[in-house]
Amino acid sequence: MTADYDTLAKTIAALTEGETDPIALMATVTCEVHHADDRFDWTGFYRVTEPGVLKIGPYQGGHGCLVIPFSRGVCGAAARTGEVQLVPDVDAFDGHIACASSTRSELVLPVRDGADRIIAVFDIDSDQPDAFTQADADALSQILAQVFGRI
Repeated sequence: MTADYDTLAKTIAALTEGETDPIALMATVTCEVHHADDRFDWTGFYRVTEPGVLKIGPYQGGHGCLVIPFSRGVCGAAARTGEVQLVPDVDAFDGHIACASSTRSELVLPVRDGADRIIAVFDIDSDQPDAFTQADADALSQILAQVFGRI
């Protein structure tokens, strides 16, 4: 099963309409995205809780790392640079943090609020190598902007 992003965007929009609590929004987005595609082995948010620090937020899958500094890993790179990180082979990513030994590829997207501040990153891991495409990144970025851009 591969994500139908048009349907996913409509479903998430309907489920989150009127909601402004970031944790409630993160939990809903995580659940919907995680179950939308067989490639998605771990799906969740790392929240910016203080300058330079990400802490685990709502997620689906096995345990995640609890704290990730902006200076380390794929999630840290997305938070630090504000750019999507599309990593086809995590073993080739300098400084990758192996929260799960099964992870082979990763897609991490910065999450911005309505004031364009990075409030979190959205992390999707796959146990398949080269699992993600630019189309995945673009569609998920659009969904995140629609959901979190209003808070």
